[in-house]
Amino acid sequence: MEKSNFKHILPIQLRFNDIDQFGHVNNSVYFSFYDLGKTNYFGSVCPNVDWNKDAIMVVHLEIDFIEQIYSTNRIAVQTAVTQIGNKSFQLYQEVIDQNTQQVKCSCKSVMVTYDLENHCSKPLSEDWKEAICDFEGKDVRRK
Repeated sequence: MEKSNFKHILPIQLRFNDIDQFGHVNNSVYFSFYDLGKTNYFGSVCPNVDWNKDAIMVVHLEIDFIEQIYSTNRIAVQTAVTQIGNKSFQLYQEVIDQNTQQVKCSCKSVMVTYDLENHCSKPLSEDWKEAICDFEGKDVRRK
């Protein structure tokens, strides 16, 4: 995915406890950056999100750690939905340096929508599909 294709960018504030003994962000912390990005994406893009009933769950992750992040870096997480199926969808995310646009880490994930009341996966609503396609500026539904 080209950097210019991201329509959702969330600045991330680095915290003191994000930095490990080697002076850079610990690799386990990146997952919280990606979680913040996807939660903000769905909360702002999809209508009627009720986190007490609806959930999105990770079922597959592929992560590439490209460059270290230091406490002095200003970072952001970029998020895009790249494909929508019936119950699952694919996300592509990058953590970037806001000053240089250098990609620090990239993540491809497969997510499923989950019904918290009935404890099972469920189809994405047509409202969500439409909202995501409108936001991304293209139809990302699997054909």
